[in-house]
Amino acid sequence: MKKQKVTIKIPKPLYDNLSKIIDQSGFNSVTDFIVYVLRDIVSSRSAEKESLTHEEIELIKKRLKSLNYL
Repeated sequence: MKKQKVTIKIPKPLYDNLSKIIDQSGFNSVTDFIVYVLRDIVSSRSAEKESLTHEEIELIKKRLKSLNYL
């Protein structure tokens, strides 16, 4: 099954700057670079949301102590 794609418009000066950056990298195109960066940002955001808060950790510790695991 072919992956569906959409077009995202960016300012031409930004595109030109990205073209210069990728000339010295392992990316084949500005599109490849942008997809890589966006995936990295999205995965970082997902990881942040999955992290437990300090309060959640403390509640888990209390629960484990009450069950004699700690």
